[in-house]
Amino acid sequence: MQALDIRPCRLDAGCEALRQQVRDFLAEALQDLPPAERAKSWNGASPAFSRRLGERGWLGMTWPRRYGGHERSALERYVVLEELLAAGAPVNAHWIAERQSGPLLMRFSPEVLAPRICPGIARGEIYIGIGMSEPDVGSDLAAVRTRAVKTAGGWIVNGSKVWTTGAQRCQYMVTLLRTAPRDEANRHAGLSQLLIDLGAPGVTVRPIHNLLGEHDFNEVFLEDVFVPDDFVIGQPGDGWKQVGAELALERSGPERYLSSTQLYLEMLDAATPDDSHQAIGLGRVVARYAALRQMSLGVAGMLARGDNPATPAALVKDQGALLEQSLPDLAHDLFGGRCEPGSDLEQVMRYVTQVAPSFSLRGGTREILRGIIARGLGLR
Repeated sequence: MQALDIRPCRLDAGCEALRQQVRDFLAEALQDLPPAERAKSWNGASPAFSRRLGERGWLGMTWPRRYGGHERSALERYVVLEELLAAGAPVNAHWIAERQSGPLLMRFSPEVLAPRICPGIARGEIYIGIGMSEPDVGSDLAAVRTRAVKTAGGWIVNGSKVWTTGAQRCQYMVTLLRTAPRDEANRHAGLSQLLIDLGAPGVTVRPIHNLLGEHDFNEVFLEDVFVPDDFVIGQPGDGWKQVGAELALERSGPERYLSSTQLYLEMLDAATPDDSHQAIGLGRVVARYAALRQMSLGVAGMLARGDNPATPAALVKDQGALLEQSLPDLAHDLFGGRCEPGSDLEQVMRYVTQVAPSFSLRGGTREILRGIIARGLGLR
């Protein structure tokens, strides 16, 4: 079995000074945001808030200045993410674009798409959705059926995507599709990524409402959509390689274990100081948070060094989802019989209980992640 090397990573004094700046800003910006809204964590969206972050230079922090970035360190960006998540800030409008779409464009279209798109992302004005999943193909991305056919000056795209978060407010969608016939001997061949303008003729976005009636997800239908050659990301046929790099960014951040933070904070506020049962239960959560934070920081350090964090990122995501999904059960065990109806704890508990099942689906199912971990450790 191969060893999994996640080195300890420490934050310097500059990072901690930045942390206080972010806390001061959030104390003012979110002073009227109730706990039930904070419980949405990074699923809450506010374009106005995203623009405020852009104005302060807290989006695109690590990017080159030519792309609208600020050339700060990956660890400084990590500190900002931690504080936003801990506060339950409404970051979802820009989240995907800043987290993975911008870096994807800078890596694979540095002269064409990145200069055109990334500065708007860094200002908190351009949002991008992920067009990977499709109806009836499950987690098998190699089975995508959306196709692009070459035509003069570009491509004609037909197909559909599902579970596209935020497509109702996004300007673009990074789309995995087939640009060559499927080869059973190499199912990953012939896949490409195109950046599709969601306002283009032939694009239809339809809402998918979740258990709470919220509109987070969407189906996106593509009917004879023209995509210019300039909007091919990387080279045709390199889509599978590029998706792997993109998913490593999606799985490595602190959002993979901090989605239920507001519920934990409400439990702390409601706890009785001399109740040993509550103290033990809440203390064990702190220990798990501490371990996950060190692992996640280690992944941030790998990104800062330019290492490939695919396996450690999958491990953080898998174990983080287990922690997040355990908190509603813990809240019920510690406070279920004594929770006042309509209280902040009751509202947050109810919300997190209903959304927690999704935590082991988004960013890769638990089965997919554990396959990645096993392969990375040489176990399969």
